[in-house]
Amino acid sequence: MVSILAPFEELTQQISSSTASAADVIPCIRALTRLLEKTVESDHGVKTSKTVLLEAVRRRFADIDTQKLYAIATMLDPRYKDRYFPEDLKPTVRDLFRDVVTAHCHTELPSTSSVEVPGSSRSTDKSPPACSLQAMFAELVEEDTGQTDEEIAIVSQINQYLAEAVMPRSGQPLAYWQANKGRFPALAQAARAYLCSPCTSVDSERLFSTAANVIDDKINRLTSKNAEMFIVIKRNLPFMIET
Repeated sequence: MVSILAPFEELTQQISSSTASAADVIPCIRALTRLLEKTVESDHGVKTSKTVLLEAVRRRFADIDTQKLYAIATMLDPRYKDRYFPEDLKPTVRDLFRDVVTAHCHTELPSTSSVEVPGSSRSTDKSPPACSLQAMFAELVEEDTGQTDEEIAIVSQINQYLAEAVMPRSGQPLAYWQANKGRFPALAQAARAYLCSPCTSVDSERLFSTAANVIDDKINRLTSKNAEMFIVIKRNLPFMIET
């Protein structure tokens, strides 16, 4: 029984860490489900318990793959991308991913309207009359592509990002986006919004323990300003030392 419950404890510790984000939820659930589905010799005598646990995980996280926050965060994590989604859901998740990235890219991508392309219909030449033959050519081209230059650039970024190999699980997603924001500006913009979400409230609750360690019976005359300053220093000093 201990061998069955050990993975639950391991995942609980992982998602409760200060570096865990919403991107870790779907991969953890998928890995746990696959582990419970496998049959090994050590299952003798606990198969029923294992089946009950598997059914409970499936029931509680039945729609986790389609929840926007978790799905987009997983896609934006270079350790996971779309590798942890069922094959039948990947097209849906990718469409959602494209829509979300498009919504976050407006302040990142340079406007293409001010760029003059030689021989392009977007040059400074006067626009053809609405009912002219040239206007019909332009209209047919726009209908065929169905995408603006900005949308084409986003799709290109997404395709290139997903085509590259995933990072090891020990990698640092935020460091990846810091290094690759020049190559994938639209994706980096979305990553800042989604990878900052923790997957549990455990780390936030640790702040109360930190406050209790700062303010006790021996140190109870601190002003609110000084107490807040001590708490911030105590929580962030390890990160400052690392850098």
